[in-house]
Amino acid sequence: MKQILQNLKDGDTEVAEVPVPRAGRGSLLIHSSRTLISAGTERMMVDFGKANFLDKARQQPDKVKQVFEKIRTDGLAPTLNAVMNKLDQPLAMGYCNVGTVAEIGAGVIGFAIGDRVASNGKHAEVVSVPVNLSAKVPANVSDDAAAFTVIGAIALQGVRLIQPTLGEAVVVTGMGLIGLITVQLLRAHGCRVLGIDFDSKKLAMAKQFGAEIVDLSQGQDPIAAAEAFSRGRGMDAVIVTAATKSNEPMHQAALMCRKRGRIVLVGVTGLELSRDDFFKKEITFQVSCSYGPGRYDPNYEEKGQDYPVGFVRWTEQRNLEAVLDMMSDGRLDVTSLISHRYPIQEAEKAYEVVGGSEPSLAILLEYPGANAKNENLTQRTVKFAPTTNATGAGLAINNIGVSFIGAGNYATAVLIDAFKASGARLRSVASSAGVSGVHAGRKYGFEETTTDTDKLFTDAGTNAVVITTRHDSHAGFTLKALAGGKHVFVEKPLCLTLEELANIHAAAASDKALVMVGFNRRFSQQVQKVKQLLKAATGPKSFVMTVNAGAIPADHWTQDTEQGGGRIIGEGCHFIDLLRFLAGSPIESHTSVAMKSATGDTVTINLKFADGSLGTVHYFANGSKAFPKERLEVFSGGAVLQLDNFRKLKGFGWKGFKKMNLWKQDKGQVACAAAFIDAVKKGGPAPIPLEEIIEITRVSIEIAKDCQ
Repeated sequence: MKQILQNLKDGDTEVAEVPVPRAGRGSLLIHSSRTLISAGTERMMVDFGKANFLDKARQQPDKVKQVFEKIRTDGLAPTLNAVMNKLDQPLAMGYCNVGTVAEIGAGVIGFAIGDRVASNGKHAEVVSVPVNLSAKVPANVSDDAAAFTVIGAIALQGVRLIQPTLGEAVVVTGMGLIGLITVQLLRAHGCRVLGIDFDSKKLAMAKQFGAEIVDLSQGQDPIAAAEAFSRGRGMDAVIVTAATKSNEPMHQAALMCRKRGRIVLVGVTGLELSRDDFFKKEITFQVSCSYGPGRYDPNYEEKGQDYPVGFVRWTEQRNLEAVLDMMSDGRLDVTSLISHRYPIQEAEKAYEVVGGSEPSLAILLEYPGANAKNENLTQRTVKFAPTTNATGAGLAINNIGVSFIGAGNYATAVLIDAFKASGARLRSVASSAGVSGVHAGRKYGFEETTTDTDKLFTDAGTNAVVITTRHDSHAGFTLKALAGGKHVFVEKPLCLTLEELANIHAAAASDKALVMVGFNRRFSQQVQKVKQLLKAATGPKSFVMTVNAGAIPADHWTQDTEQGGGRIIGEGCHFIDLLRFLAGSPIESHTSVAMKSATGDTVTINLKFADGSLGTVHYFANGSKAFPKERLEVFSGGAVLQLDNFRKLKGFGWKGFKKMNLWKQDKGQVACAAAFIDAVKKGGPAPIPLEEIIEITRVSIEIAKDCQ
């Protein structure tokens, strides 16, 4: 199917061939009929992409700070690679979609195949959208009109936040799409509206919708106009829908307001506010969040957990329904806002208009008819032509076909390149939405990309499956791969529960296929050197692993015990494995203590090994990023080894060894992938013994339970 993607590195927009997504649990699969280009939001993204690196940095000072912090801890080369990888990832454009339901995901009620729905789906022929971001379209509302539903909900949420009452005087600053819809919604609330803009044509439309206007291009004074419009009392409220870097709209809004007036920002402006503007009048200022309550809440949007109507009357889905109702009874006119139409195949022309000087307002993209739609549903795999431009070292010299499930940040930044460097043949890459798979496939030279994950388990060209999805899916995919006779490389963790672990252990123990977990630290150059040095040491050893993990919000998926398993299972397992490897002895017992917090991810773990060695892992989320992220200290026979961030290794009192420093960080990912591919090629043994993997996973799960 065709989908619009934008390159953040250079701002180029393309109509790409992308596999049809899956209708996941709680989602609808929708055949698109129309999508609306949001000129304000999407022009900002195009302008950002076209900006040079210096201008990009100026627009994101917080990200620049993070870059410098990463350079201090990880080094220049890994940081540049991470930045370029982030900019290299394509952005799926669009969020205003209308179409027909083609498939219904598990757990969805209230919708049927064939229903017309408006949603926040992307600019694509087929989209998968969570049910709470979708709403049925009334029969008398055209597809053209319904494409404005999400934009209308953004305007409606801004109106709701100012809590207008009949007869109030309200300013709307910015007469773009959202501003013109806001004018109509305020008029429907019985408000008197004053519209402000530089564009005379847009102001003329606002006047048709019942607003008085202030034309800034004619030198008209908005403060004086607001004073006269409010009969000298000051405006009751101001809604700012403009998109500008200037602070002036907010300054003017405060000057126009009456005492205890309300200001709501729906657009994007400068926010260097004058305290004096707000202090004397006790003005209320609020920033509107998109379509309404539920936005960016993963429980609402991804898991479909609705808010009780008695407590949250207007969620984002109910705002979508309200906008459609306004269209249905004729109180909201949006079709008069359409300035351009293009078929999806000519979307590049649409974005030339968006990024150019040609006057425009609402730009609609149109999609193929019913016959083409039926064909689209089967297009879940896209094959790539052989290319010599794909990045990454190595050649497919051993014909070991490797397929990836998941194409997220870590996979595309590190792991895929590591497997390519090992000489593996990159067979297929699967992703749920399709876009990240297309990016990874084209960048690294995969033979194909797919959204049909199950096909990989029976694919004759796939010898090994690499699993890099969210943690709750690892066990299921591992068992399916083993059942299909495939070797398995699982990016940690192996699983989240002891029951899953027992099932995998049974399946792997009776199977000839290898199971490997991405415990890459043990494969790093410097850790291998530590292991070599320890061979000459006698007696038990003491290990201290300090992990300056940094804070992750409590609502991040990795903190969710069901989806991510928590950070000890999800990442702490790395360091349990590292100490287990260096000790060379089974873990005999373990204890742990966690600091009381909302996330429970500041933990000290004590390990006792069968040979008498002791290990401590300090996994701390409450430190400074200026401190090294990972520090290993090994005490043995009157000597100490210290490894900082896998760059600097020092020996203290160690006979014949003082230091081993690297120009760039090496956490062992390349050597880890190479060891796995080599074992598959030669038929074993496994780079990490299965029983050791099971032991480390079991201990990690037990420690995570102890820390809850």
